[in-house]
Amino acid sequence: MPLPRRLARFNRVATNRLALLVHGWTPGCGIVLHRGRRTGRLYRTPVNVFRHAGGVRIALTYGEGSDWVRNVLSAGTVDVLTRGRLLTLTEPVVGEDPAARWAPGPVRFVLKRIGATSYLDLAIQA
Repeated sequence: MPLPRRLARFNRVATNRLALLVHGWTPGCGIVLHRGRRTGRLYRTPVNVFRHAGGVRIALTYGEGSDWVRNVLSAGTVDVLTRGRLLTLTEPVVGEDPAARWAPGPVRFVLKRIGATSYLDLAIQA
């Protein structure tokens, strides 16, 4: 089971504000710039981003039911700021790997420990 929704709500209000200051520049991190499905409002969500097979893979630490994931799946495209570069990503697909074999060792350990088995694959738009 991914991290609890209660923690997600706390992070949205407190922790994410600090994370947004560095996630766009830090290796393994990124900021998803997505629009609300109903409001059309622009949101910024810090995530863990990893290069993977011609695209990127984002660990879904709160599961695939998170608002930002649903927004990206609905839109079919998203911009992600990572390592100071803005990437336009398309073709979002949710996958599952309980062993997190795709993740680097320390990240794999944490993902397995918190039960975050889902990820989001996206292709880099040329």
